[in-house]
Amino acid sequence: MILKRIIHLAIICLFPFFLKAQLFQPKNYPTNYFQWPVASKVGIVANFGELRPNHYHMGLDCRTDSRVNVPVLAAAEGYIAKVHIDPTGFGRAIYINHPNGLTTLYAHLNGFYPALEEYITDQQYKKKSWEIDITLPVNFLKVNKGDFISYSGNTGGSQGPHLHFEIRDTKTEKVLNPLLFGFPIEDNISPDILRLSVYNRRYSTYEQTPQIFSLKKINGTFQPATRLLKINADKISFAISAFDRYSGSTNQNGIYSAELFDNDETIVGFEMDSISYDETRYLNAHIDFKTRDNGGPFLQHLSRLSGYNDGIYKCYRESDGVIDLSDNEIHHIKVVVKDANQNSSVLSFDVMKNSEGNKNIGINKQSGQLFKPGNINIYENESIMLYLPEKCIYDSFYFSINQKPFGLNENIYSVNNDKVPIQQYFPIRIKGNFNLKDSNKILMKMNAHGKEKFNKAIYKNGWYESSWRDFGKYQLIIDTIPPSLYSIGSFKEGSKISGAGSIIFSASDNGKNVAEFTGLLDGQWLLFSNDKKGAFIYKTDKYCPVGEHNLKIIVKDLVGNTTIKNFHFTRL
Repeated sequence: MILKRIIHLAIICLFPFFLKAQLFQPKNYPTNYFQWPVASKVGIVANFGELRPNHYHMGLDCRTDSRVNVPVLAAAEGYIAKVHIDPTGFGRAIYINHPNGLTTLYAHLNGFYPALEEYITDQQYKKKSWEIDITLPVNFLKVNKGDFISYSGNTGGSQGPHLHFEIRDTKTEKVLNPLLFGFPIEDNISPDILRLSVYNRRYSTYEQTPQIFSLKKINGTFQPATRLLKINADKISFAISAFDRYSGSTNQNGIYSAELFDNDETIVGFEMDSISYDETRYLNAHIDFKTRDNGGPFLQHLSRLSGYNDGIYKCYRESDGVIDLSDNEIHHIKVVVKDANQNSSVLSFDVMKNSEGNKNIGINKQSGQLFKPGNINIYENESIMLYLPEKCIYDSFYFSINQKPFGLNENIYSVNNDKVPIQQYFPIRIKGNFNLKDSNKILMKMNAHGKEKFNKAIYKNGWYESSWRDFGKYQLIIDTIPPSLYSIGSFKEGSKISGAGSIIFSASDNGKNVAEFTGLLDGQWLLFSNDKKGAFIYKTDKYCPVGEHNLKIIVKDLVGNTTIKNFHFTRL
C-alpha cells in the first residue's frame, strides 16, 4: 500500500514535466473519413503551411496531371453549404459541410455540376453580380462521398491547373492540416535544413542584418561549419530555412513543425495546424520579412515577436524564444524539424557570447519616433498624419517619414519603408492643394514591394484619407480620365452570334483595373465573368434569346469617371 502511494505521488509530481517534454499534443483527427477529392493520381504540388507572400498556404494543392476539367469529388457525405466566386483568390469554390463537424473546401474550379451551376447562375442574375459569396440552405443540395461536384480548373489566384483542397472546423473556421487525416501520400523523407540565422535581440529584427550560417549534414545531423558560434550579443534568437519533400517528388514543400532546445530544455516551437484566415497574415511575423522582401530566403523565426498572438507558437519561457548569453557559458542548442508524417531532422550547434566583439555589427542607424507593438502609434505633421491600431505591428522599430516635391503643389511621402510589415489596415491622411471642385477625383497612390496600388481618397477639411496595409511611397494624384473599353475578337456593332457564342471586352483605367463593369442587355443586367481581373466575358445563355438586341456597357473607375458604349447585335 505504501509503495502504491509513493508511485501515485511520483506520477502526480512528474506529470507537468511529461506535458512540458511534449510541446504539441498528438492530433485525434479521423483518418479514414475523407477520400481523395479529385479523380487523378494521388499527389500534391503544395502542402499546408507553405510560406507565401503575406500568408500561409492553407490547404493541399492536389495534382490534376496539368489539366483542367478533371472531375472533382465530394470527399465525404454532407451538403453544399456555400459557393464563392471571385476573380483573384479561390476563383470558383465550393464548401461542403459534413456531419462530423468539419467542412471541406474545393477551389480554382471550372463548371459546377448541372444542378448547382443552374442555381448559382440564377443567384448571380438575382443579385446582379458575377462575384458572389452565397450560403445555401441546409441540406438543400446533399452529396454523398465520391459524388461529382465540379470540374477542376485554374480560376482565381491559381498559377496553373490544380485543385486547392482544405479541411476546416465548421464552428471555429480554423483550417486544419489535411495531411493529418490519413490521405495515401507516401512520405518517408526527413526535412532538409539549409541555413541558420542569428539575431541580436537588443534591437529590432527590422533594423539589423542577421548573421546567416549555411549548414551541412554530418553523421545524420545538420551543423554549421563551425560547431561553436561566438555571437556579438547577449540576447539572441534564431531562424531557419527548411523544406520538406515527399517520396517520389522533388517539390520543396513546407515543414510541419520546429522545436528549439537550449541545454536540452524546450524553449519554443511552432506547428503548422489549426490556422484561421484571420491569422494567416501573421506569416509576416513568423518569417524574417525584411530579408525575404530584399530577395533573400524564407527564414522562419524560432521565437515569437512581441506583436504576434499565440498563433502557431508555443513557448516555455517568458523570453518567447530569446536566449540569454549574459552568463558567458556555452549553450548547447538543438532544433528538431518535422514533417506531418513525423519524419524528423536535427540541427545541432553550440553558442556563446563573444565578449570582445562589437555588439553593433549589422545594426542599422536608428533615428525617428519609436513605434512599439501593442500600442496605438500615431505620427503627424502639417502635411501628413497616420494612425496605427495597437495590433498593427509585430516588433518595435524607429519610424520616420521623408517627403520630396512632386509636380507643382504635391509631395511624395516615403512612409518609413516597406521592409517593415503591417498586420492591419491603417488610415493615412495627406494635405492636398487641389481645387475644391476636383476633391472627389483624387486618388491616393502607393508604391511598395515594387507594385503600385490606388485607392480613392476621401476629402475632409483639406485632408485626403485612405486606408492601407503597407508602408511605402504615397502621393495624391488627380484622375479625370475615363476608362478605356475595347471589344475583343469578332464582336462589333451589328454582329450576328450563332449557337453558344461569346462576347468579350477589355477594360482598363490608366493601366489599372476598372472599379465597375456593367453589361445591360435590352436594359437587363447581363452576366459577364472577370476571372483573374482579365477580360470580361459573356457566354450566351437563356437570358439572351434569339433575336435583335441592344448591349450597353458601362465602365467606371475608382473616382467615378465613366465610359459608356452601345452595341446592336443579333442572336441567331
